[in-house]
Amino acid sequence: MANLRPMLIMGLLVLSYLMWVEWQKDYGQQTTSPVANTSFDSSAIPDQNSSSLPANQTAGDLPVPESTVTTGQAGINMDDGPQAVMTSESELLIVNTDVLRVGIDLTGGTLVSAELLNYPQELAFPEIKVNLLSRGGADMFIAQSGLLSREAAPNHTSKYSADRMLYTLDNNADEIRVPLTWQSDDGIRVTKTFIFKPGDYDISVRHTLTNDSGQTWAGSRYDQLQRAVPGEQDGGSFTNPSRYSFFGIGFYSPDEKLEKLDFDEVASEPYKRSFPGGWFSMVQHYFFTAWIPPNEESNSYSTQVYSPTGLPRYIARAVSPSVNIASGESHEFQSRIYVGPKLQDELNDIAPGLRHTVDYGIFTVFSKPLFWLMSGIHKVVNNWGWSIVLLTVLIKLLFFKLTEAQYRSMARMRKLQPRIEQLKERYGDDRQRMSQAMMEMYKTEKVNPLGGCLPILIQIPIFIALYWVLLESVELRQAPFILWIDNLSERDPYFILPLLNAAFMMMTQRLTPTAGMDPMQRKIMQFMPVGFSIMFAFFPAGLVLYWATNAGLSLAQQWYITRKIDAAA
Repeated sequence: MANLRPMLIMGLLVLSYLMWVEWQKDYGQQTTSPVANTSFDSSAIPDQNSSSLPANQTAGDLPVPESTVTTGQAGINMDDGPQAVMTSESELLIVNTDVLRVGIDLTGGTLVSAELLNYPQELAFPEIKVNLLSRGGADMFIAQSGLLSREAAPNHTSKYSADRMLYTLDNNADEIRVPLTWQSDDGIRVTKTFIFKPGDYDISVRHTLTNDSGQTWAGSRYDQLQRAVPGEQDGGSFTNPSRYSFFGIGFYSPDEKLEKLDFDEVASEPYKRSFPGGWFSMVQHYFFTAWIPPNEESNSYSTQVYSPTGLPRYIARAVSPSVNIASGESHEFQSRIYVGPKLQDELNDIAPGLRHTVDYGIFTVFSKPLFWLMSGIHKVVNNWGWSIVLLTVLIKLLFFKLTEAQYRSMARMRKLQPRIEQLKERYGDDRQRMSQAMMEMYKTEKVNPLGGCLPILIQIPIFIALYWVLLESVELRQAPFILWIDNLSERDPYFILPLLNAAFMMMTQRLTPTAGMDPMQRKIMQFMPVGFSIMFAFFPAGLVLYWATNAGLSLAQQWYITRKIDAAA
């Protein structure tokens, strides 16, 4: 019983090692498999037998384009301007806002590129932004939408026309509208309008259909996300960008909340459900893309795996209820697409339940309150590093009485060390009689040998919860602290924090009683600072900042209490 504390610390060390292994999988250097020079169609046609289609419509009504897009065209350099960005059928229409740079293919009015202007891929190359969408290659990811009907209707294979190919949102403008037009030979006209607003990552998409065909038009709107999963092309299994950060498809309904599907689940069993007030998304580490139908509309949601050339592409879609539009009348189909970061304070204002895309896994019960508290502190200090420091101080204050009792117990045990040494000399190798004598002495002196266990047990879930907050919260991605720490989500480049933590641990050991430990346990305790330093050298700096701050505060508190008890003796 008296030796439980070093075992708990050893368990924490092992746990830290396992977390480091997983972190290396998440952020360690990864090799990229060469992409095969494979061509494939630029479309994915809804399954004719899919129950998500209206009863009076079939997928056979959708034309299959003959042209293809090759993986060699996947790289898009938008800095060269829209004239330099070409597909096999058309150049891209470019839309610039203060937070987005979007590329729209006039074939289908498909979103094939979405640069997040406030999010560099790496701090070392701030000009290269995170691009959530890609028009081709092993990481192909596009957002499509269109209309389904037995009559004439534009879908994601139809060719639209535009008045110009470059739109820029003015600084003082409330919005910018990007209209694309399509017209059939029999009098059906459709204007597909994208509406961008400053500071917003959600884009309104409206299909306005005018029927001058002389007969009633019947049909539905559909939205879909289509992507290839990197790694599938060479037969290898896909490794998530962050092993425990969800990567896959999510369907949200008011009743079931967010239903998560891995891509291999979609391949084995398609998803088919209908419900109002929902949305669907494809989620990845830090970012996601989601189609959001009108809240009052009951949509049919489904998934499909499409393999035109053997390279699987995963599709999630929503189909709206069918409407009838009499000749001479118009109707507007509406939906929104979100393409951006998981900003936790803003997502639920965009759509109910959208915050569920932030995934802390089984540690949500701890991580969400921690992030909420850190966010509140950040609003005051405007620095995530100081938020972590002040969070650590608040946690220490919350458990002050508990740790005070721990340190008082440890200080009294330290004073009992000479008597414990005498017991060891008296009983020699008879460990049972020695343990009984020690417990009697602890009882007489009112010392609790397990007093140091509970604070350590409390620190473990906080430590793990903060780990996932650092890895999953986009708000802390590439967040700077002070001086040499320019990224709290990456390791300390000069290993100063791990060494500082080791120094605090070594000084704490000098105040910690070691009587009653066998030689092996003492060696383990002496190795702890070195072991933690090696482990923490590869941990995110924000996590080590928390642990080092906690170690420094604990050392100060223990030193003060030990000195006070020694002076009273």
